[in-house]
Amino acid sequence: MSTSPALIAVDWGTSSFRLWLMSSDGTVIAEHRSHEGMSEVARRGFGTVLESHLAALSIPDSLPVVICGMAGSRQGWVEAGYLETPADVTTIGANATVVSGAARPIIIIPGLAVRSISEPDVMRGEETQLLGAHLEMPGGELYCMPGTHSKWVRMDGAVVTGFETFMTGELFATINAGTILKHSTGGEGPVDAQDPAFLTGVRDGWTRPEKTTHHLFSIRAGHLLHDRGADENRARLSGLLIGAEFAGAGIQGGEQIGLVASGALQRLYHAALSECGVRVRDIDADAAVRRGLVEAWQGYENRNGDRKRA
Repeated sequence: MSTSPALIAVDWGTSSFRLWLMSSDGTVIAEHRSHEGMSEVARRGFGTVLESHLAALSIPDSLPVVICGMAGSRQGWVEAGYLETPADVTTIGANATVVSGAARPIIIIPGLAVRSISEPDVMRGEETQLLGAHLEMPGGELYCMPGTHSKWVRMDGAVVTGFETFMTGELFATINAGTILKHSTGGEGPVDAQDPAFLTGVRDGWTRPEKTTHHLFSIRAGHLLHDRGADENRARLSGLLIGAEFAGAGIQGGEQIGLVASGALQRLYHAALSECGVRVRDIDADAAVRRGLVEAWQGYENRNGDRKRA
């Protein structure tokens, strides 16, 4: 296993920054994390923030950087554009955008887009996770990538044939903290993936999604009439929204799905998918994005090597 530094891999989101110093074979040598997401660094400058993290790890000026995530958005460092579906995820590195004027080689990975008139969709950052997930689970046809905006992705080999985004995480946070239900859920707090209220909520949201807004209000009524507690109510809220997401994604039960997640979201979605009869293949989200970043850099180098030889 190589431990010689070869690459700086960065996942730069809206609210978080994650950096790994990697060897050529994908071994993590060191890492840095912070809350310096896109929304926090516009005033200071992306280059300044990046170099501060590199200096903290004493990383040589010669090492290249590959970045995925919102740093490549229109409001980010340099807009990296989108590849249109159907899109081969193994080509994201070859289509990366170079940050001009930087002291070291820096590339930013493009996102993916569904340019449908009726149901347009975009992803940025998840395409790199997806590359790593595809390498972990070759031949997978359906992937679930939960988060603030959950992605459901269909693939044919390495080709993304389509995807859909569901605002489940953002809806949960908004309903939990900004509606009448906050008086019944107690606001922020954990959800137990094995709580019967969560699993019942999943089944109700999945099998009867047309009643979701009614079921949401019934959480308030159950608190008033039956003195149901905050933990139970918060679990049911989470389950209802996740179940409705499954219905929208077309889950029938019996499918095999690659679940690209980690931490609490992995536990919740694994339990919820299993409750619906899905065969789950767990893929660690952090490991997937790191592998995707390394593969993307190699794809970029291969493209430029071919151009030089030509």
